[in-house]
Amino acid sequence: MLQQLADWLAYSLLGLSAQSRLGSAVDFFFYDTTKILILLFLISSIMGVINAYFPIDRLRTYLTTHKLYGFQYFFASLFGAATPFCSCSSVPLFIGFVKGGIPLGVTFAFLITSPLVNEVAVAMFLGTFGLKITIIYVVSGMVLGMVGGFVLGKMHLDRYLSDWVKNIQRSSDAETAVWEKEKIKFMDRLPSILKDSWGIVKGVLIYVLIGIAVGGAIHGYVPEGFFQEYMSRSSWFAVPLSVVLAVPMYANAAGIVPVIEVFVAKGVPIGTALAFMMAVVGLSLPEATLLKKVMTWRLIGIYFGTITLFIILLGFLYNIIL
Repeated sequence: MLQQLADWLAYSLLGLSAQSRLGSAVDFFFYDTTKILILLFLISSIMGVINAYFPIDRLRTYLTTHKLYGFQYFFASLFGAATPFCSCSSVPLFIGFVKGGIPLGVTFAFLITSPLVNEVAVAMFLGTFGLKITIIYVVSGMVLGMVGGFVLGKMHLDRYLSDWVKNIQRSSDAETAVWEKEKIKFMDRLPSILKDSWGIVKGVLIYVLIGIAVGGAIHGYVPEGFFQEYMSRSSWFAVPLSVVLAVPMYANAAGIVPVIEVFVAKGVPIGTALAFMMAVVGLSLPEATLLKKVMTWRLIGIYFGTITLFIILLGFLYNIIL
């Protein structure tokens, strides 16, 4: 339904051509903006309800005081693999986790894995590359999420969260304490939950618009053949160059897998192509723009730099074993 609405706005209301780059970019902007804002409101509301009846600070305390031997990263990565989100669509749930005070490393494990591995990607990989490469990609994507979350968690980066999200954390904890003490009924809590959720949407609205506008421009105007020349090279820097070129791009797994198939068919090493895909779906300029409301630029730089390095290493590994 959202796609039909975006098509109507772009092609019927504005009269743009579906075959034009501008039409494609504007249609992409309408669809992704609507989808992400709805997701953000719904997820924020759901997290508010959960926090009302099962305060997240209890889960936060449990995760930080019990020795779970790394399983918290596994479950966060597994949950990320089960959610069919692109990098930008994962951000609303990431904000919900951060709002609830879930340890940042565990939250990052979800954010890393969610766009990389999902049922759409698995189905398309099976049909395109076969079972062996699909298993290797899924396992390595989840391992990347777990290792990346663990490493980032050990850096103690909470101090680089934005003041906006820190204020949300404090107000959420205070509100929950009042509700628990006074035993306020759910229907009396609901208006406050929805108001808080709408406040979060308004708080990130400008970042969503800017981020998706950048993504739409890239989606509509950057030709696929632009990258192929550099990715086909057999020199050592082909993998890191492909990953660096991919980071500004923005697409989900369903959109990029057919492109990767063409790259491989035209001689691009499969490890280089998979590293390019992971960078495209896992990291993007629109995602960085959305995250700016939650993190300082320093934290965004640490996150992007760490995951970029891991993807480059995976690209070299893929080229060796595949």
